[in-house]
Formats: sequence, C-alpha cells, structure tokens
Amino acid sequence: MTKHDCYHCGLPIASPDNGKFNTVILGQQRDMCCPGCLAVAEAIVNNGLEDYYQFRTEPAQKSDDGILETLDKLKVYDDPSLQEEFVFEEGQDKQIQLTLEGITCAACGWLIEKQLSKVEGIKQVAVNVQERRALVTWSPFQIKLSQILSTLKRIGYVGSPFHPDEHEASYKREQKTFLKKLGLAGIMTMQVMMLMTGLYFDWFGAIELETRQYFYWVALTLTTPVVLYSGSTFYMGAAKALSAKTVNMDVPVTLAIFGTYIAGIRSTVLEQGEVYFESICMFIFLLLLSRFLEHRSRHRAAQISANMMQYVPVSATKVNPDGSLTECLAKQLKIDDVVLVKPGETVPIDGVVTDGNAAVDESMLTGEFNPVRKSNSSPVYGGTVCQDGTLTITVTQTLKNALVNQIVRLQASAMASKPKAAQIADNFSRYFVTAVLLISALTYGFWAYQGSDEAFWITISVLVATCPCALGLATPSALTCAMAKLNRQGILLKRADALEQITDIDTIALDKTGTLTKGKFTISNAWYADGVDSDSALSIARALESRSEHPIAKAFSEGIAFSDGVALSESSASSGSTDAIDSTVHKVTNFTVTPGGGISGEINDTLFSMGSAAFSVHESQLKLIEAFPSANVFLTVKGRIMAAYEVKDSLREDTQETLDILAASHTLAVLSGDTQQNVDALTAPLPISTAKGGLTPEQKYEAVQAMQQSGAKVMMMGDGINDAPVLASADVAIAVGNATDVAKTAADVILLGDQLLSVPELIRTAHQVKQKIRQNIGWSVGYNVLILPFAVSGLLSPWMAVVGMSLSSIIVVTNSTRLLSK
Repeated sequence: MTKHDCYHCGLPIASPDNGKFNTVILGQQRDMCCPGCLAVAEAIVNNGLEDYYQFRTEPAQKSDDGILETLDKLKVYDDPSLQEEFVFEEGQDKQIQLTLEGITCAACGWLIEKQLSKVEGIKQVAVNVQERRALVTWSPFQIKLSQILSTLKRIGYVGSPFHPDEHEASYKREQKTFLKKLGLAGIMTMQVMMLMTGLYFDWFGAIELETRQYFYWVALTLTTPVVLYSGSTFYMGAAKALSAKTVNMDVPVTLAIFGTYIAGIRSTVLEQGEVYFESICMFIFLLLLSRFLEHRSRHRAAQISANMMQYVPVSATKVNPDGSLTECLAKQLKIDDVVLVKPGETVPIDGVVTDGNAAVDESMLTGEFNPVRKSNSSPVYGGTVCQDGTLTITVTQTLKNALVNQIVRLQASAMASKPKAAQIADNFSRYFVTAVLLISALTYGFWAYQGSDEAFWITISVLVATCPCALGLATPSALTCAMAKLNRQGILLKRADALEQITDIDTIALDKTGTLTKGKFTISNAWYADGVDSDSALSIARALESRSEHPIAKAFSEGIAFSDGVALSESSASSGSTDAIDSTVHKVTNFTVTPGGGISGEINDTLFSMGSAAFSVHESQLKLIEAFPSANVFLTVKGRIMAAYEVKDSLREDTQETLDILAASHTLAVLSGDTQQNVDALTAPLPISTAKGGLTPEQKYEAVQAMQQSGAKVMMMGDGINDAPVLASADVAIAVGNATDVAKTAADVILLGDQLLSVPELIRTAHQVKQKIRQNIGWSVGYNVLILPFAVSGLLSPWMAVVGMSLSSIIVVTNSTRLLSK
C-alpha cells in the first residue's frame, strides 16, 4: 500500500492532492478514497477499535459511497412479518444467523465481535470467519435489528439474514475452489515428478550441467503456481492462527512449503545444492486431497439434515374459506390455514389431517420406508409424500418452525457441543504443533552444529512427517459420519457428546405407556357405582378426556365394547351426582391437567376428576378399589367414585426383540405411573430386572437419582409430559416415537420413527464411534511417534515424509467414512 492508496480499502485515490477525505488513525493522518471509507474509519476510531488496522492481514473492502443514505433502508428488517421468516425467539430475547460480506481475515471477525459486544442490548455475538457467518442474540426491548445491521454497515460489513438454501451453494463454491487447486496441483505434480525423477534415476543419461539447470528452471516454473495458488489455503490458516496468537497444523505446513520452495529457488539461481520441487508439489497435492476428502465427508454427513429443506415444495395448494383453491408459497402459509395435498404430492408444511385418508411416506424424516396411514387428527410433516389418497390439512406450524427446520437447528446445535475426546484431541494438537516446531528447531541446531550439509532438509522432513493433520481429523470426521448415519435411520442427536456418554451406560430405565407399548388403549372392563347410569358416566368421561392429549383419552373417544358393569356399593356415589349427569352432551370448564395424576373439570358447576386412584379418589373410598385391583382409571365426583375402568395397552411388535438385545449388556428397569398389577402383568415375559408401578413424576425422578447415587449410569426412555423431569435428570435421555414437545425438549436423543430397535442401533453406533476415534487417534499418534526418529536421524527424505503424512490423513478419513456403510 503506497501513500496514494486509501488507508482503509487499499484502492488508489483518484485525486491524491485534494486532501478531502482523511482522519487520524494510529497517531498519523490517513487519506481515504471516498466518504464511505472515511465514515467507516471514523466509526472504528471513535469506538476505540484502532487495533483493527494493526491486526488485519488484508485491506478492507471498499465502502459504499452513499453509506449514510443506505443505512435508512435497513429499517425494513424491523418489520415483524419479515422477521417471522428468519428471527427465532430465545425466551424474551431474539436470535438471528447473519451472512456477512466483506470479511477478509480473522481480524475482521475480531473487529465485528468487539464492535457489536459494545452495543447496548446485544447479548451474544459469535462470528465464524471461515463460513462468514455470525450468530447474534439481542433484546428487542433495547435495540432493533436494523440498528444491529447499521452498526455492521458503519464499520464496513454487510449483514443479511442467513438462509438454509445457501448451504448447498456455499458447498459447491468451496468444492469448485478445492477442485481447481487440487487439479492444478495434480497436473503440475505429474509434470515436475516426471522431470525430477528422470534426473534422480539418471533416466536421461549423462546430460550436461546446462541441461540439468534448464530442467530445474522448468520445474521451478511449474511449481510456483502450485505454491502460490494451490497452497494458499494453508497460508491463510497459518496467518489467522498467528494473528490470534496461537498455532495450528497449518503453521508447520507453511514453514515446510516456503522453506523448501525458497531453498529450491536459491539452489536453482546459484546453481548449487539440491532441489525438492517434486516434494513440494506432492506435499500440497496430497494434503489438499486429504482435506478435500474431509470436506466431502463432512458434507455427506451434513447434507442429510442441512439439506432436508430440499424435500419441502416451494408452493402449496391453499383452500380458501369459500372452498376455492389457489396456489401460494409454502413459506406464506400461516397457522390454521387449510391446504390440499393430492396423491403423489409432497406435504408442504406441518399440520393435522382434517379430511381424507392416505398412506404417507415419512422415510425422509424417520428412515422407515413403510408408509404410515393418515386419517382425521393424524399429524403430518412437511417433506413427506402423500402416496395414494387426498388429504386436507390444517396448518399447525409455520415453515420456519416446521419439523425439518427444527432438525436442521438441532443438528447445528449438536455439532457445536464437542465431546471430551474432541476437546482433548484439539488441545493435544495445539501442544503437539508447538512440540513439533521445537523439535524441528533443535534438530536443525544439532545437525548444523555437526556441520552437516543436510541440516536444512532434515528439518524440513521433521516438519512434514510429524504434521498432526491426521490427529486434527480423528474425532470430527468420525462424529460427522456417525451423525449422518443416525440421521438416515431416523435418530436425531441434540448434542454430539451424548454419543460418548452412551458408551458408559449400564442401566436403562423405561417408561411403560407409549414407550414399551403402542400407546393405543382400549377399555377391557368397567365398574359403576350404584345408581350411576353407565352411559351417563361414560359421557362424562368422554367430555373430560376430549380435552386431554394423553394417549388414554383415545380409549374413551373411540367405539367401546366391554362387559356389563359391576356395582361398587350403594355409598360410593354422592347424592345428587346423578343430577349432574343427565345430559349426554357436556360443556367442560376450569379444566386442569396434573402430570402423572390425571385431569379435572367442572360440568354443570360440579367438579369431576379422572385419573389414578391416588389422584382422584378420596382416602375414605380407597378400600372400595380393593375389589377390582386391575382398574387403573377412576372417575370421581368430589373424591367419591362414580366409575372405574381397566384400560389396557399392548406391547410394540419389536419390544421383546429390543429388550432381549439390550438386556445382554444392560440392567433394565421399568418406571411407570400405571398400577403395579398392570406393570407386573405386562413385564412378566420381558427381561426386566426391576418393574415399579404407581409412580408419580417425582417418584420416577427419585428412582433414577437413587440409581445414579448407587453408581449406575442411567439412560431414560420416555415420551410423555410426566417423563420430562426424569428425562432431564438421566445421564442420557431418549424421547421415543411420537413424544410430546416437552419430552423432546428434555431429551438428548429423539427417535423420529416408531421403532424401538433404533435404540440398540444407537448404542452400537456410539460404541463404533468410540472405537473409530480411538483407532484414528492411535494411528495418528503412533505414526508420528514412529516416524519422528527416522526424520530426526536424517533417514527420511522430504518426499518420503510427504507421502507418509498424507497417507496418514487419508487413512483416518477413510476409516471414519466406513461408519456410513456399517
């Protein structure tokens, strides 16, 4: 940058002598090319962030000449209807993911974080320089989104809402760049190796010194674009690490490349000494190849979740109030809108079926290819395919909050949580790089002291051979491949470190209803108090259960066939209770739900309760239930029994097989709110060590706590609201099948499908990941320990070190990708 260039963006100043745009930066008068750059520079200085100009490695982008006018245009982002698409609620705060334009180096990320963190109302800022993205959380009561974007604009960066569709475009751009650099390095490597190998092995016969030098110059010419273009990826990584006052594996790579390249130029120009141009090209090519394989494997792992939005159609057929049909964008649909899905079409959004019957392919979500029959009240999800019928669907979630979008967000959150193995490997890598640099320096010092002419090349061999690239790939490559495999099978991880904890689990606690069983209840028997009409009592029960989301409610809403009622006693029903149940149609008011207990509501100003004996039956009535211990649902009025029902559920088809597999290596326990008699009857043929019934949510929580205090590592599997506390307390929590939102929130793993056999597969994959990580780390560390003595002693030439190091990285990535096929 000359004195006639803009100090901010580095472009030439049109009229250097006019002195129109200038300001004081770092104690000196600095000239700018336009008012935009001047406004940005003054904003940086006024906020006390002048250090940006010391830290930056490249000039900033040229700023908008009309910056002051364009700031007003950003106010459009404050429109709530526009924010609905890309702003997420985080309690009382809001959160947005921004795509950033203008980032050129790590100093830019530092500058953005420092600038935004000083703004009142912004709670959190995290900038990913490599992906040019930022996650910003702010309080809407203190600052507007347009003000955040304006702050970015004033320091020279353009922020815009990030959209998932850009994932694929970004990957393709990165892949194209990789292929260009890889292709150039590959072509040049072949040419240089052909020349240099011929010289080394004397394939050209006794050639003159001038001809040999000519070949050296040709090799230098072919190597230069490989070094300057193909290898630029490593230099940028090293520069960012050093500017952040740390080291990474790109630092020794950069030193080795430029050390060998400069030494080759010196030998070629002075016509003395050795050149290793073929080693440089091979080194860059093989290292790029290993990183390309890593890049592709990460994409294969990420696209299963990140690209799920590609399954959701852009348009939808909306049913208007007058019954007419119109085409609209899926993202414009709102809650309670009605859409029509015809045979063969893809469901455009999450909703509930209000009319029609069809088989729906949900394999893109669950990994299960058997179609699921959908009818009235059945939930459907965007991206699934309606196969053989027409469905009318009422929208329950906007596209932003649809299940596929939730999966994408959960996966991003999961990858942000690193297991201990990954954290240890990352820390070890940094220390290892420092050790490599120190050993290299000592190696050079020793051989130089010995007077060896090979001291420099021995040092280069040490730098190349011990580069810990494979160690850096060991854990992330295995984790991303494992998460991809699990996603494909309908298993969603909310945190990646759960895989590590699963391998330590020795006890599995299971809820009964909806977990071991289908959650499809039927009434097998009923008892009624004297003077209570069975139809009237049933209508009361139906009215109450119609307000409940518990699976038991469906047993009362569907057709019921059971034996004649058995009288309880003459005193069991309160006087006047029959007056409250004259009508078969009832309006329920003051309805309440007690998780793990039951439901209550007023009908004709009379309070009725329905649920377990402990919840609904008065103490004075408890002796009455001894005559029918199999009853598990009681209808009471003011605590006095009106009716009792035996509600049964059946085991899932794969429960027996699943538990037989799990029991081979785990202790199994059932914790249920159902009666002990029902729990014992259901679990009798199953390999269950402990089966406890009649538990409240608090008692389930206490049971798991007792297991943990005795030294057990507990995995809890559940699906209901009453399971949320115990799920949150377990070491690993799994939400099974069609779990409630509360259960999914408390869980670490969500089974999107309805197959219990997914759990043994999850455990098996967790152990495979642990094994792969150990194999990868063992290979990486073992290779470096083994190769180091050969490199230090001078027995390893640079080209041998290149091949060994690159093969080490490729082996690690290939070993991890085997998880995708197992």
